[in-house]
Amino acid sequence: MSELDDEDMVWDPEEIGGEMSDHDMDGEDEEENQAIQDGCLQIFSASDFIMEPGVFNMLKTFLQAGGSPEKVVELLSENYKAVAQTVNLLAEWLIQAGVDIKVVQEMVENHLKTMIIKHFDPKKADSIFTDEGETPSWLAEMIEYPTWRGLFYKLAEEYPDCLMLNFTVKLISDAGFQGEITSVSTACHQIEVFSRVLRTTISSLLNGGEELLEKNLPEFTKMVCHGEHTYLYSQVLMQILSQEPKGGSNIRRLCQELQKSANERGLDVTPITLALSGAAAYPRACQALSSMLSRNALNPADITILYKMYTDMNPPPVDLIRVPAFLDLLIDAMFKPVSKVNPEHKAKYIYVLSYAASVTETYKKGQRKSIVKDELKPTTQALEKVQSLCAENKNSSELIADVNVLFLNLKFPVIAYGVLKWVDYTVSDTNYFKLNTDHTPLHLVLIDEIVTNHVLLHQKALDLLVRLFESTFEELDVLVRLELKKTLLDRMVHLFSKGFVLPVVSYICKCWDKQDTDISLIRHFVTEVLDVIAPPFTADFAQLFLPLIENKDITGSIRMDDGSDPVSEFITDAKAAIAV
Repeated sequence: MSELDDEDMVWDPEEIGGEMSDHDMDGEDEEENQAIQDGCLQIFSASDFIMEPGVFNMLKTFLQAGGSPEKVVELLSENYKAVAQTVNLLAEWLIQAGVDIKVVQEMVENHLKTMIIKHFDPKKADSIFTDEGETPSWLAEMIEYPTWRGLFYKLAEEYPDCLMLNFTVKLISDAGFQGEITSVSTACHQIEVFSRVLRTTISSLLNGGEELLEKNLPEFTKMVCHGEHTYLYSQVLMQILSQEPKGGSNIRRLCQELQKSANERGLDVTPITLALSGAAAYPRACQALSSMLSRNALNPADITILYKMYTDMNPPPVDLIRVPAFLDLLIDAMFKPVSKVNPEHKAKYIYVLSYAASVTETYKKGQRKSIVKDELKPTTQALEKVQSLCAENKNSSELIADVNVLFLNLKFPVIAYGVLKWVDYTVSDTNYFKLNTDHTPLHLVLIDEIVTNHVLLHQKALDLLVRLFESTFEELDVLVRLELKKTLLDRMVHLFSKGFVLPVVSYICKCWDKQDTDISLIRHFVTEVLDVIAPPFTADFAQLFLPLIENKDITGSIRMDDGSDPVSEFITDAKAAIAV
C-alpha cells in the first residue's frame, strides 16, 4: 500500500492535465505537457506506487505527454519499498516458526483493518465508482469474508453518507448476509435493505426463544428506532402480521417489547401505538389514553372516561387498553404501597384493569362478532379482595390469617403479577428483614406459589430473587444474613423444580465464576438441587451443572470414597448425557 496521503497528490489524469485523448498531441502547448509530466513524476515518487491499481493509467498519461520511459522506470524502481511483499515474507517466516496460519492471518487482517479505519476517506471511496463506472471485482470478493464485512459495517456506522459504503451494504444484503446488518444505521436509509433485514431479524427472534430475544432485542430496537419512519414502518408491518392466527400473538409480544424499549429510550411513540390499535375510531378513549401515557401517570378523570366506555353495551376493542405501559400504571396504582388511589374511584381502576386482563373478543373478516366476559366478574371480585389486603400493609404474622384468600386468588394471572410487584416493593424496604423474625417470611412463600401457578412469571420471580440475593443486608448480623441468603436460594431451587432450569443454574454459575459468593451458599444450592433431580438429564443441563459438581471445593465434603453418593452418581449420569 502506498504511504501517499496528501490530498493534493491524487492519481487522477483529469486533475493533472485534463483528458489527454481529447487533444491533438502535435498541437499541445509545451508548458501544459511539462505540467502533466511534473505532476506524474511527483506521483511516481510515492512509495510503492508500482503496486497501485492506477499505475497503468498514469503511465499512459505520462507517456502521451512526452514523458521519458527511462525516468519512469528509475522512479518506480527507486521508490519500490516492497511493503506488501515484506508483510507476506514475515507471515511466511512466522508460519515456518510454528505460529498457526489462522493466527498469522488474523494478525495481518486486524492490522490492515485498523489502518483502513484510520485513513479511510469517504470522498476517495466514492470516486472509485466514478472512475470505474461499475462494481469493482475486488469489492464483490471482499464481502464474501466475515472479517471485511465487519469492516464495512463499522465504516458504514461512522460514515452514513458515503455512497460507496451504502452501495456495499446493499451488496452484502443482496448476497444473503442481511442477518448481520441489524446494527448498521445505513440500512435504515434503504427501504429494500431495511425490509430484508427486518424480515430476517423478526424470523430469527421468533424462532430463537426467550434467550435470543433478550440478547438481540437491544440491537433490533436500535435499528427500528433509528427514525420515526423506520419505527412506524416496522410497527405497521408487525401489526398486520399479528392478525395472523398462527404466531400472531408472538408478533404482538414483539410489538410491545419495541414499544417498551422505545419509551425507555425517551421516544414518545404513544400516537403511533394508539393509531395502530384502532383508537382513531374512539376519539374520547384515545384522548384519555394519550393523556395518561404521555405523562406516564394515571388520573381519575381519564379513568372515569374509560370506565364509562367499557361498561357501555358497545364498548371499544379490549386491545385499546392492553398497552403494556398503561397496564403497568394500573398495577402500580393498585399494588404499590405508597400509591394513594381515591377510594371513590378505586372500583373504576379495578374494573378497567380486570376488563383488560380477562375479556376476550372474536372477530370475523375484521368485524367484532362477540365479547366474552365470563371471567370479568370473578377477576374484579378477586382483585378487590387482594388489593384490600395488600393496601393494609400487614406484616408476615398478620397476613397468616388471610393466606388462604391470597393463595386462592393468586391463580388469576393479573393478581399474581400484581402481588409479585407488591412483594417486590415490600421486601425491598431496608427494614423488612431486620424486623421480620420468621425463617421463611410469608412474602417469600407467596413467590413460591406464584412460580407454581404461572410459568410466564418465572423470569420476573428470578429477577426479584437475584436482586435480593445480591443485596448487602448490612443491617443484619453475619449469620442471619447467611441464613437469609440460603432461604432465597431455596426459592431459586423451587423455581428450578418448576422447569426454569437453565436460567437458575446459569446465575449460580456466574456467582461462582465471579468469586463473590460464600462457597457454603453454592454448596447449599448444589445439595438442594441434587435432592430434586433424577436422570435422564439433558445435555445442556449436564454441561452447565457438571463444573459445579466436579469442583472439589464445592462438593468435596459431601462425596463418599465408594462413589455411592449423589455427587458421584450425577457425574456418571451427566457424562453419559453429554456423550449422547
